[in-house]
Amino acid sequence: MSGSKWRLVLIALLTCALIFELGKFKKVGETINVQTGDTLELRCRGKPVQWSVPPYLEEDNDGRLRIVQYERYGVLTLVNTTGADTGEYTCYPMYCEDTDCRKEYSKAVKVFVFFPDPQELFVPLSDYYKVIQLRSNWPTVLPCQVTSPEAKVTLHREYPPVELDVDRREISFDVKKGFTIHRPRPYHAGALYCVASLGNLRQSSMKYMLIYVNYPRAPPAPVIQASPSTVTVGENLRVTCSAMGERDVAIEFTWDYPGQEESVIPVSGGTAQQQSQSVLLVDEVRDVDQGTYTCTAQNMQGAKSASTTIKVVPKAKPKKP
Repeated sequence: MSGSKWRLVLIALLTCALIFELGKFKKVGETINVQTGDTLELRCRGKPVQWSVPPYLEEDNDGRLRIVQYERYGVLTLVNTTGADTGEYTCYPMYCEDTDCRKEYSKAVKVFVFFPDPQELFVPLSDYYKVIQLRSNWPTVLPCQVTSPEAKVTLHREYPPVELDVDRREISFDVKKGFTIHRPRPYHAGALYCVASLGNLRQSSMKYMLIYVNYPRAPPAPVIQASPSTVTVGENLRVTCSAMGERDVAIEFTWDYPGQEESVIPVSGGTAQQQSQSVLLVDEVRDVDQGTYTCTAQNMQGAKSASTTIKVVPKAKPKKP
């Protein structure tokens, strides 16, 4: 029905035996465990719905994944399951107006499915290592995803070899996500890996190469000044663009102006902050140099611009004797 809103309930069928014994599906919580090799079936009420599955299944599922939309609900079926299928499965209700449909993200229903594998404690990955950027202003996640919620997982540094303290403030662990470094600092950089243990089995994850980047909190705010703002034909013009930034964070300047070549003079200083400056020099101003001069200052967080208007006046005619 066009424009209708549907309430979604996510339910799961773990094995064929379950449906024969109970005679019905059951509602699921935030997580469920499915033994590898069993069939996972998720039903989501709504007309229509869309599904999101772990990246591994989106890339290559060997025909094991089947999604069907019926009149009142959608069904996701996954057969011959493996530990690599561990992850979050999401059902999105679709809001439709005629043929135009969009996901209602705020009403999504999610379930995290573990597929415990007696041979693989970590979700298998094809890469030996992964490079992760530590941004000074953003939490960093090390996705050490285990196939079983019962596995004990620790975080280690390769050199010097040491187990890192997971204090839940600086570093925390979520069995559905991995380790999170909440406020990355330079000393967090280096090669890290996870170790999972369950019973007599102990395995190491892939290596994570962490590179620290001092990321700015906000784009720079440029201030532009012209000396003078009104110039006479034949005089020289100097337009200065300054921006305050953060220490060890580069600021790049670009100009948009009526004519002539620019000469950029970078100036920096200070300890906690850094002042950067770009100077546009116009020699022997002409009429075509009149107009708006715009300076854009940019760092890794974004860009902001500032403008000023330059007026060019003709030379005064010499007085007749």
